[in-house]
Amino acid sequence: MSRQGSRDTAQELAVRRLLHASGLRYRVNVPVPGMPRRTIDIVFPRVKIAIFLDGCFWHGCPQHATHPKANAEWWRTKLDKNTARDIETTGHLTEAGWTVLRFWEHVPAEEVAATVHAAVDREKRDRDRQK
Repeated sequence: MSRQGSRDTAQELAVRRLLHASGLRYRVNVPVPGMPRRTIDIVFPRVKIAIFLDGCFWHGCPQHATHPKANAEWWRTKLDKNTARDIETTGHLTEAGWTVLRFWEHVPAEEVAATVHAAVDREKRDRDRQK
């Protein structure tokens, strides 16, 4: 598992390229405030938007997740903890006033980028109205 890439996946790179090409600037792999050893894949700090691009296997995608047969109980526990950690992280960020967007790895990068772009635009408009 130590060889398993957790950052700069093909989907992350594709989404980041599209966001950058559309003029958006962001930060990558930012630690979650107040939660050690957890990072946000793509962050728009000014508008407080956190983007997570979750792998189907590691995060339990209802469509594509597989369940290893060897050492099945250990894997079930491991993957259930991952899912619980995702829920906890999302709740923590939401309570702190962040907008959290999660996408599965099988979602096309263009669709992810369009959704993110719309969310950033909406938050910028809302922030400008409050001024």
